[in-house]
Amino acid sequence: MRVGLFVTCLVDLMRPSIGMAALKLLEDAGYEVTVPAMQTCCGQPGWNSGDRESARALARKLIGEFDACRYVVVPSGSCAGMIRTHFPEVFENEPEMLAKAAQLSARTYELSEFLTKVAKRASVTSPFNGTVTYHDSCSGLRELGVKAQPRQLLAKVPGLKLVEMEECETCCGFGGTFSIKYGEISSAMAEKKCAYIEASGAQAVVLGDLGCMLNIEGRLRKRGGAKIRVLHVAELLAGES
Repeated sequence: MRVGLFVTCLVDLMRPSIGMAALKLLEDAGYEVTVPAMQTCCGQPGWNSGDRESARALARKLIGEFDACRYVVVPSGSCAGMIRTHFPEVFENEPEMLAKAAQLSARTYELSEFLTKVAKRASVTSPFNGTVTYHDSCSGLRELGVKAQPRQLLAKVPGLKLVEMEECETCCGFGGTFSIKYGEISSAMAEKKCAYIEASGAQAVVLGDLGCMLNIEGRLRKRGGAKIRVLHVAELLAGES
């Protein structure tokens, strides 16, 4: 069965290891994975900033690139949320494209959601000897309902102990352009999040969205938290951490 992997532009540019880990997980689950070479952005930044024309063009391009895939898997709650929740809004006045957007939306999954709901991954062979805490990224949690799925997968990792931080569902302050437009508020939110991470005593914070990863890791390092690792759930599950 063919699965399309939408890598996302942030992963491609900032941390390609996440894309490689996601690819490994999908192939290990027995899927034929295709990664369209010309894929770029899902259009979310433009859509959120009011540039509807560019967002529509990027969304149309993505729909065409993944048209032949039975499923589309995304290692990012925010980008998966854009495709599944907002693509139908993008094309609400274009009946033909709306139908295609709805079809793509119905077969698009965030990575941990796909591994638990569709692939039904029964075990994880790569060990992780240590404690981790999990940050629930806003889009994955609130748009897609991704909450239990990554924790179910982490529970299967040999040697791993999950400790929940206080306010694990609270935003880290990234929010795309929010962190630029409202820098002081964003910084205060990130500071609070990192304090909770440190207070958990975990050796690593795990999450499913690279934007949050970059924001949290940057703030942790500024606070002097050099020992706490910041890992994408795909990297940990694939043994690439």
